[in-house]
Amino acid sequence: MLMMENNEKRLYVLIDKSLEPVYGCVQGGHAVAQWLLEHPNQKWDNSYLIYLYANVNLYRMKLIMNHKDFSEFREPDLNDKITALACEDDGNLFKNLHTVKTKGSKCFGRHRLPK
Repeated sequence: MLMMENNEKRLYVLIDKSLEPVYGCVQGGHAVAQWLLEHPNQKWDNSYLIYLYANVNLYRMKLIMNHKDFSEFREPDLNDKITALACEDDGNLFKNLHTVKTKGSKCFGRHRLPK
């Protein structure tokens, strides 16, 4: 797990583990957009954006049980199935999840974006 620098906020994007990486990341992009629409006063500054594979229905319940604020994206083309969640967090709840990977890559899910 990455260490927090200067108390910068991280946005965790949980994508349905059954989706192919590229399609899942598109769904994750929708969840990020939903997060920004639903949280206009949020503190995330577009620095840490972490994509993780998850059982999104299980983690949706975990987020609710832990009183975490999150946004979800439901894909209309998949009968409104929840395909991704976005949550600003320190990451402790997600420490057992794996980053999204493409064939031949080590990881593209845990990057600090340039400012």
